[in-house]
Amino acid sequence: MSAAVEVVGGADAATAPASASQLFWVRFKEDKAALIALGVIISLIMVAIFGGPLAQHFTGHPQNAVYTSATNDFGVPLGPTLHSPDGTALFGWDPAGRDLFVRTMYGTRISLIVGIVATAIAVFVGLIVGLVAGYFGGWTDTLLSRISDVMLAVPVFIIAIGIVVACGASVSGCMGGLIQPGLSVVIFVIALFSWPYVGRIVRGFTLSLREREFVEASRSLGASDLRIIRKEILPNLVGPIIVYSTLLVPSNILFEAGLSFLGLGVPSSEASWGSLLNDASLYYNVAWWLMVFPGIFLVITTLSFNLLGDGLRDALDVKADR
Repeated sequence: MSAAVEVVGGADAATAPASASQLFWVRFKEDKAALIALGVIISLIMVAIFGGPLAQHFTGHPQNAVYTSATNDFGVPLGPTLHSPDGTALFGWDPAGRDLFVRTMYGTRISLIVGIVATAIAVFVGLIVGLVAGYFGGWTDTLLSRISDVMLAVPVFIIAIGIVVACGASVSGCMGGLIQPGLSVVIFVIALFSWPYVGRIVRGFTLSLREREFVEASRSLGASDLRIIRKEILPNLVGPIIVYSTLLVPSNILFEAGLSFLGLGVPSSEASWGSLLNDASLYYNVAWWLMVFPGIFLVITTLSFNLLGDGLRDALDVKADR
């Protein structure tokens, strides 16, 4: 009798429906490109944390150490080499005589910090604005939607350049010292112009969700608006927000790279991929390594986040064709 019970119990366990997380993982691991992208992103995060100090220890070259023998008589930096008077230079030297390999590793940290932190701030602001506008509607929706429309209509790069220049004009920064020159002002500018996209997406989903049966049921039971938003609507927004965040991170990294390429990003003492490409702009025809190595890291990061976002979108969308 006990054996029969065990067989029945085993059959019930085998036929038990899979949870949402299990279904997601089954669909996600079918996308090999997304899995590889996830591995690359994890590797880049490890490089951002440990890559700079390890590269500095391996080469013996501090990030901002200048070596006069790293350039020739015409001021052109020397290329990649395993043996030089100043030691190993895997990626060559930059125009100032600094080790490009060390600065590229440190640049991974700055670029990922800008992309992830700016995205987190933009998602937080956009989520609040989109939830409030989509759920309450009326004049609240009209006001917040028009503000988003204005933000989307302005010439982003021109305004961003103006803000960065204004905040970087003095050591006190902007907004009473809240926004400091350098990394913080770059993150602020990128987040400022990124949240409207998140807000519009969240508003659209919220407009649809607030008319669903489970929301009406909660409302009929006397649940407050805050509880409905927190318990019913917000959990259904997690998937779209995660997907869009993975697509927004590379966009923000490229935004920072564009500002740094114009000399308006992080200070020269803090390397980022954009600032390294800016250094290469005058030497690309005689020193190819200045553009190739930071450019490869930038392309790989952007491609990996986009592939991961596509994989997450397909795995979370049960109607998607595999």
